[in-house]
Amino acid sequence: MNSSRLWTKDFIIISGINFLINLVFYLLIVIIGEYAVDQFHASTSEAGLVTGIFIIGSLIGRLFTGRFIESLGRRKTLFIGLIFFILTTLLYLISSNIGIMLTTRLLHGIAAGIVGTATGTVAAQIIPAARKAEGIGYFSMSTTLATAVGPFIGLFMTQHTTFHMIFIFSSVLGVISFITSLFVYIPALTVTAKQPVAEPKSFTLSQFIEPKAVPIAIITLVISFCYSSVLSFIKFYANEINLVSAASFFFLVYSIAVLFSRPFTGRLMDTKGANYIMYPGFVILAGGMVLLSSVNTGIMLLVAGALIGLGFGNMQSSTQAIAVKLTLPQRMGLATSTFFIALDAGLGFGPYLLGFIIPVTGYRSLYVILGIVVFLSTVLYYFLHGKKEHDLRANLKTAA
Repeated sequence: MNSSRLWTKDFIIISGINFLINLVFYLLIVIIGEYAVDQFHASTSEAGLVTGIFIIGSLIGRLFTGRFIESLGRRKTLFIGLIFFILTTLLYLISSNIGIMLTTRLLHGIAAGIVGTATGTVAAQIIPAARKAEGIGYFSMSTTLATAVGPFIGLFMTQHTTFHMIFIFSSVLGVISFITSLFVYIPALTVTAKQPVAEPKSFTLSQFIEPKAVPIAIITLVISFCYSSVLSFIKFYANEINLVSAASFFFLVYSIAVLFSRPFTGRLMDTKGANYIMYPGFVILAGGMVLLSSVNTGIMLLVAGALIGLGFGNMQSSTQAIAVKLTLPQRMGLATSTFFIALDAGLGFGPYLLGFIIPVTGYRSLYVILGIVVFLSTVLYYFLHGKKEHDLRANLKTAA
């Protein structure tokens, strides 16, 4: 068996499961607010809470899954998460008021957090060490595809069927994910004598967060916070500048840019190191944000989308790969959880905090400011990880 082979049956299945779970998330996130207003006469703030509480649930799920995934077992954690995901998806069908809907969204988010941490951890485990960045890049493409396909399916189904059919469809995707997970082989971890495995008896933060992954998680938090302004407000901005038609293709162009670049950037990171991706990524993402602030044609808007995809899309997978590479195998689940907690926190709380700034700055000035923040983050990255990248690669080669 070729130990450097990437596209194994298990890798394809685990990537497919990740795609379907994220597809359900992005499918529902574009329609659930409207459903809450139509079905329960929710206010605008309640509709926003129904949409956003999922992220809070996901954070909770990731936090505790990272803590217990190794003691419970990665395969068992994946199964439990998928069963919980199916059950909570079915809860949408019997939600009879806004309170039950909020509870359902919270529980559904917890389930998605469990599954997402499990799939990310399993993927990182089965990817060959020599192709870690490339493999994680391909794996995270499943999420990128979901960000483009999910909203499209959600909006299409609202025009041609009922909300109940959408919930049933989402439940079916959960069932498919569970059935396919039965065919995944997850090899047992090999723990050497040098790798400590004893669990501390008293409570420590390291039981829930991987300290070695925290520095790169801070970078993830910053860039995802800035990107959340695009994810959440691009439609409002497009309405303001009369580019609604072009905006409908924004995330499609974003996804295409990521899909075409990810194979090359993953290999480049494996051969040359993370700095070869991260430093250009900061510049490209900052440039995309500044260009977005000044667009006045549809072409300019889509070019900005491509640049943001090249920047954020590749930096996202690179920071995940860094978090995993910094960590001992038996703490890989915690490292994956730490990364996703930072990512979800930035994407989830960013729109809420930026909502207080937009009335003061407007969208154009906001994107300029965030572009500057992204560019200045290169300094933060240098001190948190960039200057240590050479030594890290040397240590990994020595260990190999």
